[in-house]
Amino acid sequence: MSRYRGPRFKKIRRLGTLPGLTTKKPRARKDLRNPLRPGKKSQYRIRLEEKQKLRFHYGLTEQQLLKYVHIAGKAKGSTGQVLLQLLEMRLDNILFRLGMASTMPQARQLVNHRHILVNGGIVDIPSYRCKPRDIITVRNKQKSKSLVQNYLDSSSREELPKHLSLHPFQYKGSVNQILDSKCVGLKINELLVVEYYSRQT
Repeated sequence: MSRYRGPRFKKIRRLGTLPGLTTKKPRARKDLRNPLRPGKKSQYRIRLEEKQKLRFHYGLTEQQLLKYVHIAGKAKGSTGQVLLQLLEMRLDNILFRLGMASTMPQARQLVNHRHILVNGGIVDIPSYRCKPRDIITVRNKQKSKSLVQNYLDSSSREELPKHLSLHPFQYKGSVNQILDSKCVGLKINELLVVEYYSRQT
């Protein structure tokens, strides 16, 4: 299954706020053609929606997310917490969290177009896994700096999570430590995601 490129507001209306997908907010509207059905959601649907939140927020294909679940399952510690740490330490997500990109698609584009360096070397793989003490900088080119400056200017300037530091005038960010899963920028029940995949096998 390929990465989602359809209507973003449709996903937000169904799943709730997905900051990695878009910065825009859908207008409130009353849709008489598709009224919400009364009654409780099934347990399957609840788990599915949590999985979809994770997938669309981080901009992953189904196969990519499944791969991360398998890796997390083989690691020490809680599978759900390890899964979130793996996703949060991706280079595209680090750029998004630093405010160097407004959305995950923008962050991936920066990386794919070779605007970003990690520890002084160009990295063009959005899924690159960052580690503590990694230094992320913008390439010393006017186009690269202009792109990132636009994103920094338009970012909401929310308080950075403790595992990251930003030096905006130097176009530089750093990874201080492994993420505490409590600092994930998405309201998610990761255990339901793990349960979803455990019932698929």
